[in-house]
Amino acid sequence: MTDCFGLCRLFEREHSSDKMGNDLPKPNENYVVVPTGDNMIRRTPNTTGMGPLNLEWINYCFVKNGQKHRTDKYYCMYERNPTLVVRRGFPICFYLKFDREFDMANDSVSFMFKLAETGDANFGNNTMAAVPLKDNPSNGNGHWSAYVMSTDDVDPNVVSVRITPPNNCIVGQWIFDIDTRSGQEAAMFSAKGNPIYILFNPWCPTDEVYLKDDALRDEYVLSEEGLMWRGSHNRQKEVMWKYGQFQKNMLESSFLLLLKIRRLALIHCSDPIKVSRSLSAAVNAPDELGVVQGNWTEDFSGGTAPINWLGSVDILNQYIKTKKPVKYGQCWVYAGVLTTVCRAIGIPCRPVTAYCAAHDTQNSLTIDYLVDDDGKIIEELQTDSIWNYHVWNEVWMARPDLNILDRSWQVIDATPQELSEGQFKCGPASVTAVKNGDIRAPYDTAFVYSEVNADKVYWRYYGISQPMKLLRKDTEAIGKLICTKAVGKWEQENITDNYKYPEKSTEERITMHKALKQNNSIFSRYYLNEDFNEIKFDFELVDDIIVGENFRVAVRITNKGHKDYTVKVILRVDTVDYTGKNGSLVTKVEQQKVVLHDPGSNVEFVQTALTYFDYGNDVKSQNVFNISCLASVVDTDYEYFGQDDFRVRKPDIEFEMHDKPAMSREVRATVKFRNPLPLSLKDGKFFIAGSSLPKTLEIKVGKVSAKKTTSVSFKFTPQFTGKQVISAKFTSKQLQDVDGYLQFMV
Repeated sequence: MTDCFGLCRLFEREHSSDKMGNDLPKPNENYVVVPTGDNMIRRTPNTTGMGPLNLEWINYCFVKNGQKHRTDKYYCMYERNPTLVVRRGFPICFYLKFDREFDMANDSVSFMFKLAETGDANFGNNTMAAVPLKDNPSNGNGHWSAYVMSTDDVDPNVVSVRITPPNNCIVGQWIFDIDTRSGQEAAMFSAKGNPIYILFNPWCPTDEVYLKDDALRDEYVLSEEGLMWRGSHNRQKEVMWKYGQFQKNMLESSFLLLLKIRRLALIHCSDPIKVSRSLSAAVNAPDELGVVQGNWTEDFSGGTAPINWLGSVDILNQYIKTKKPVKYGQCWVYAGVLTTVCRAIGIPCRPVTAYCAAHDTQNSLTIDYLVDDDGKIIEELQTDSIWNYHVWNEVWMARPDLNILDRSWQVIDATPQELSEGQFKCGPASVTAVKNGDIRAPYDTAFVYSEVNADKVYWRYYGISQPMKLLRKDTEAIGKLICTKAVGKWEQENITDNYKYPEKSTEERITMHKALKQNNSIFSRYYLNEDFNEIKFDFELVDDIIVGENFRVAVRITNKGHKDYTVKVILRVDTVDYTGKNGSLVTKVEQQKVVLHDPGSNVEFVQTALTYFDYGNDVKSQNVFNISCLASVVDTDYEYFGQDDFRVRKPDIEFEMHDKPAMSREVRATVKFRNPLPLSLKDGKFFIAGSSLPKTLEIKVGKVSAKKTTSVSFKFTPQFTGKQVISAKFTSKQLQDVDGYLQFMV
């Protein structure tokens, strides 16, 4: 593994037997490790006659242990000098070859385990364990155990043993010595050259991350590819992401982040609560130069635009190689990397997208917008925001700190938004506590509650010396959809009900009032607006518009009263990034309409039509617009303000397989897409990634003429059977974030 920030190699410190206690024997000077290349440690034969057992070799049973512990996919398990990866709470199989037959009545064998990372291991903090070999198994709950399984019928000097780490074992890399005794004589043999990774165990019923369903474990622990969603609530964009948690360097990188970058004390590495909270900080760069550097501008020079990443492996490998934060990321990139790291060390994890996610900077549980007389949000006074979408993570675990022993989903978030205990980290916040409005529950529950269920409040601003007027309270604007990938399916699962009660329901309002009562904010929120509901305003947005096409935006004004009304309307279209920050004005329409009360003609429209040449130069990379309307009803005090997001979608990349996929056989394939713009694309290139490709392919196509189709061919060789996925992205100067993916069976 590559060094990082000048730190010593992960888990490769010299071990001194003196640290293990002065009463233990020193390693026998006559016994030296003889490399054999066959996954065993061999020692020279004992020539001193009878006495303590002398160890000749250890067989780590990589295949058997890998299958039992579901760790056989880790790259380090089958490289030339493999490292054993197992899960806590489950027995580990070893074969020991001694120089004579093992006699349970007269021979004593003990395993001395020690965390490889620590120099001051001791029994008191569980970073060291002395595990005597017994003839009967124990349950391993809270304690190490070792027992003799059997002796070999052919060679009685070979003993099969099972060693079980406790269900609350510290996760990390462990080394061990073997102590043998017979009477007053003793010997010690070191296996520190063959360390063992011990991970969290979602298969163990007594582990705090236990997940009781094979389908769920396959999805949230073992799956190396998945889906996330971006875009806007009314125009969602599906994004494929390659997690690759079993690939080269991923496991080592995950522990590097936990122990070196975040410097979590080893004694806390048994606790998934502290581990997941620490990892949420390690993935972002601001505090201690974590993995990903954020960038929410349109200038991505000196790095990779967030929309061009296809997965976590390239990001983590670049981080290890350069020893610097990787440029650049946004929320789904942070979530993708955090999913990889959590799954690598055994914590069930999934990315979650929340549409219309609030960023409540004042911890007031409301998102406040100040509007000027031109119908524009006053950006210089704006601190709260609503992101078109935000992607965070959920991890599965018990919460004994909340007296909740039943396992459930907890929110963690690596996107650096707000400081928590002085660092950019978030969670784990219980999803159940969020739904119930228990905003004082640790960690950062109030912030997550606001993200999904705050009230959106519009204020008419008349100047610093004038009182503000409440224009409108929108209790349904936040958390319009919360979703994740469905288990075992490449489709969306709506999990909004996990986070909140249905909008407008009695339970939802009771929960909001409960949360407000727990909140310490003294900011005055609610002013009475004139009770006026005879004029109704609604946006009309055309569905399914591909970038490059014309589109129409309209406000429908309906008179529900018993007299005619004159209405003044300002309709605006602004570009907006996905964090909710407005950019440039695309168009503004000001009109005055008389809306008749006659039921046959009581609807009027204020509208505007836009061509690509109207919006093409201003549109942000993710193609989202903010549609807003400020209206006033003449001869009344009533004013209305509303806004919505509108997104034009990108074309899809199409795949074509020219050969039937088969393991270890080359497959030819083609990707293509049609340029939807009325102008040529320059400097076009495809990026292609998948589990059957050793690295991401970059294929340049140059110029793509207006309304024309471009395609490239490539080859790959599947290395394993089963369902696999290949994803592709296209980018150019004029058009980015075009992607697609293909599932296939090998």
